Amino acid sequence: MKLPTLVFVTTIVSTLTTAFFSVPVLAVSLTSDDVANYAVDTYSEPMVANLAKLVAFDTTAIPGKTPDTNPQFIGFKAELKALSTELGLDFSDHGYVMLIGLGDSENKLGVITHGDVQPADPALWQQSPFLLDSTSEPGKLIGRGTEDDKGAIVTAMYAMKAIKDKSIALNRRIELMVYMAEESDWQPLREFLKTFTPADINITIDAEYPVVTAEKGWSQIAFTLNNPQAKTNVEQVNRNADLAKLTYFSGGVFASQVPQQAVAKLINVAPELRNKLEAQAKLQVQMDYRFEQQGNLLTIYADGKSTHSSTPEDGVNAVTHLANVLSIHSWPRTTASQTQLFISEMVGLGLYAEQFGEIAYKDDFMGNMTLAATVVKQGDLGTQITLNLRRPKGKSAETLDKQALSAMHLWQGKHQVSISGLETYWGKPMVMEGAPHLETLLTVFEHYTGIINPQPVSIGGSTNSKLFPNALSFGPAMPGVEYTGHSEHEFITYEQFMLNLKMYTAAFIELSTEGK
Repeated sequence: MKLPTLVFVTTIVSTLTTAFFSVPVLAVSLTSDDVANYAVDTYSEPMVANLAKLVAFDTTAIPGKTPDTNPQFIGFKAELKALSTELGLDFSDHGYVMLIGLGDSENKLGVITHGDVQPADPALWQQSPFLLDSTSEPGKLIGRGTEDDKGAIVTAMYAMKAIKDKSIALNRRIELMVYMAEESDWQPLREFLKTFTPADINITIDAEYPVVTAEKGWSQIAFTLNNPQAKTNVEQVNRNADLAKLTYFSGGVFASQVPQQAVAKLINVAPELRNKLEAQAKLQVQMDYRFEQQGNLLTIYADGKSTHSSTPEDGVNAVTHLANVLSIHSWPRTTASQTQLFISEMVGLGLYAEQFGEIAYKDDFMGNMTLAATVVKQGDLGTQITLNLRRPKGKSAETLDKQALSAMHLWQGKHQVSISGLETYWGKPMVMEGAPHLETLLTVFEHYTGIINPQPVSIGGSTNSKLFPNALSFGPAMPGVEYTGHSEHEFITYEQFMLNLKMYTAAFIELSTEGK
């Protein structure tokens, strides 16, 4: 993440954060500002050192393992406990949830974050994604979790440490919650909240600035495109044994990442057809392609740019672009060719479900519905396809389900394609209205960025803030700057890391001291 110049950020924010209303901005107290500056002056080096310690743990969910049985999670939690003790913060471990606190007031300021991460492909990183890299690209702290969300955890803990050092009198306990399955399973958190009383005002530090007051609903369409088994199809393929065929088409790793890589395998590709495919590939200037010939087999490797699927505009989807290259030829019926046809016709190179029947729509504040083909995995029985969508308000789940299923059935009928295991999920969009700490957070952001009159924003991502009362997201990413969490090049700049420390320190004081 590159921290842009002030003029650039101001322009972006002014463009992207137009809301239904303007929020008056107050002023940050001298005490908050002094402690925020003290935090950076005193703790910049240990902040980076402890971020490195947390990044070193591969806290990716493993089926069948829990935070108390997965060695990486156990080590991560032990490291957090040790750091809490070192900083003089209280610590309690509740399995999937860790609570790190400062102060003992019954009133609380909740700070919501998570310690688990998404998978990372080591082959796509300059060095291990679980080794903090601060040298290959000076000014950047690169590693899985640096932006989502281990960097935010460290920042919050050192903000609390600075407040403790200065003996700031708090009338709200600052309580950092670190959840260990945000990326994979929210149910344990829902169960925890049945017996735990959360704060009445909360900050989620898992999104972007200035302040997020609306989140699209995480949604999904998933199914298996079955392997053609009809005898007539087998006979047809045998009769045309010398025809060029698409035999394999796959790409993507997990549902909430725009895939960086995809692969296609073809046989019997004549030189003329190969030249046409290469020419089509060259038209995609944002993509890199490699064509490898081994005897009768041609393998095409597609390399795009991964990104969080909530912001597909920041990435280059290798799956959809490879399908586009292959669309110049009509391939005989195979699992791979049916998959390629579905991606080309139903998804295409668009970002907003433009080709998927009638499900596309837009909300004036929350923006467009987005759709990304995120996982295409070919196996013996067919191809598993996952489409990740982010749904704004404006259409009901029932309407979207009806429209999506209609589009699927029409496409199936047109091509006589068999699918199985079709499942849809429509997450609920969230709009937080009337949160009492909105003005304070906007004040802090304006004070430390110089961006005048910042306004609330909506995001495509989905955070745990949906489960908490009066929860607003506050960073750690700047508006108008590409979010790198979930990508294969995740980082936070050192400058942003320190700016976040200032803003979190000031915000915690403003919201936790007398009169707030």
